[in-house]
Amino acid sequence: MRSDEVKKGYNRAPHRSLFRATGLQDEDFDKPFIGVANSFNEVIPGHFFLNEYGAIIKDEIRKNGCVPFEFNTIGVDDGIAMGHDGMLYSLPSREIIANSIETVMNAHKLDAMICIPNCDKITPGMIMGALRVNVPTVFVSGGPMKAGKLEDGTPVDLATAFEAVGEYEAGQITEEKLIEIECAACPSGGSCSGMFTANSMNTLMEAMGIALDGNGTILARTPEREALLRVAARRICEIAKDEAESERLKMRNILNENAVNNAFAVDMAMGGSSNTVLHMLAIAREAGVDFNLADINEMSKRVSHIAKISPSLTTVHMEDVHNAGGVSAVMSEIAKRGNNVLALDNPTVEGNTIGERIATAEIKDTNIIHTIDNPYSKVGGLAILFGNLAQEGAVVKTAGIDPIMRVYTGKAVCFDSQQKAIVGITGGEVKAGDVVVIRYEGPRGGPGMQEMLSPTSLIMGMGLGDKVALITDGRFSGATRGASIGHVSPEAAEGGVIGLLKDGDIIDIDVDNYQLSVRLSDEEIEARRANFKPIVKEVQGSWLKQYRQLVTNASNGAMLRTDFE
Repeated sequence: MRSDEVKKGYNRAPHRSLFRATGLQDEDFDKPFIGVANSFNEVIPGHFFLNEYGAIIKDEIRKNGCVPFEFNTIGVDDGIAMGHDGMLYSLPSREIIANSIETVMNAHKLDAMICIPNCDKITPGMIMGALRVNVPTVFVSGGPMKAGKLEDGTPVDLATAFEAVGEYEAGQITEEKLIEIECAACPSGGSCSGMFTANSMNTLMEAMGIALDGNGTILARTPEREALLRVAARRICEIAKDEAESERLKMRNILNENAVNNAFAVDMAMGGSSNTVLHMLAIAREAGVDFNLADINEMSKRVSHIAKISPSLTTVHMEDVHNAGGVSAVMSEIAKRGNNVLALDNPTVEGNTIGERIATAEIKDTNIIHTIDNPYSKVGGLAILFGNLAQEGAVVKTAGIDPIMRVYTGKAVCFDSQQKAIVGITGGEVKAGDVVVIRYEGPRGGPGMQEMLSPTSLIMGMGLGDKVALITDGRFSGATRGASIGHVSPEAAEGGVIGLLKDGDIIDIDVDNYQLSVRLSDEEIEARRANFKPIVKEVQGSWLKQYRQLVTNASNGAMLRTDFE
């Protein structure tokens, strides 16, 4: 066992002495040591109860002949950090989480790991860390929260609450209605109930085989979820106690090129958050998989979009997807299209293959999960746009776009920060026919690549969702909908064309042909570049300054550079 390095032999007597101080007995030194990487946090609705989950998992690990060691990672709640400079810390937190997993697991030579993520950057950060450690790892998330309901039965969620702010600003709802929505939108613990970033990543873990069947859709704080926790704990013990299985099911043997492709296929089928592109690019690179942005469009052409979930369809939430058959039903259905959409022979942590896992899955409600004969679209719910405004790519969640906005031309209205954009939008500077440009919000320019839920929600709430587009070198919340194009690369801070735009420039968007361009000649672009000096924002604190120096742009997954030769 890997842990023998810290617990076997006469020269490890001091090490065993320290372990004994934590409660270990003689017999424990012959058992596998299991890291329980928790993300318990009393700020985040999807995490405040994860200490209870950790206790359940540790109990099951002990019952199954292994020794659990629980440790924690940090977490940022994107919704609470939204709309102010707290959001600058959200994406950088992913790197801290990955580093903390790598640090604790390798410093103490633990044999295997079970990870308990749920929301926002925590899930991809844990995956990235687990790939570096490369021991057998089972992921089991906290689970999604139930959708809220208003007094009249209308389903609501966090996206509803953000859009209600815009509706209130526009005088479309009363303060009483705003408060009713506020109090109903998030009714319980769990990851926010739509196909936002957290639930997108939690479903993709199923698709990649690193989490058990049901991980993405079984509601939080239910008996069914507790049963999943116990199964996950038993499974990691089975693997850890079997030398051959421990080798076969190392993290990188499961999360390989086929797993990355499977994740993107499910993302396309379910219209996941555009943030998944950023995170999956980083995960692919940690896994040593060569996956480029352009590959996503090729994947999109082969995958039907068969499930619309909030924010794309506000009446459908994760509990509905679960009742309709879950992620396995989605995978089973898209596999029927052929074209090698899924790598069915790829392994899962359960010990079977993806194909074996989904063999008996079926759609139980075709109103929630459509068949491939009746898709929302014959192409996937995400697209990568290229052009002179996005030479290295930009990301759009096509599942959330009004059909009339798929081809759009408008005049640029430029803002050099999200805060200035919020002031401008609420102040009436943005009109029908405009393209809102928010720049210097990329990984380096922000720094930290803020999410743009507040501006997009204001646009939707003010009734401009089918009349205004928004482009940014920042990113969007998974709760965003509308013609919102993010991750524009190169970003303004590194001299990208988005930084050269002026108010009134004509911008062309053609989602179906994957194009994003500005009507400027190459000569005009170069003339503007000759006099261009990127804005460098003042930031407080050492971490963001460190991050700005190391981070790559969105087309590279916003990973930190490690090779300086």
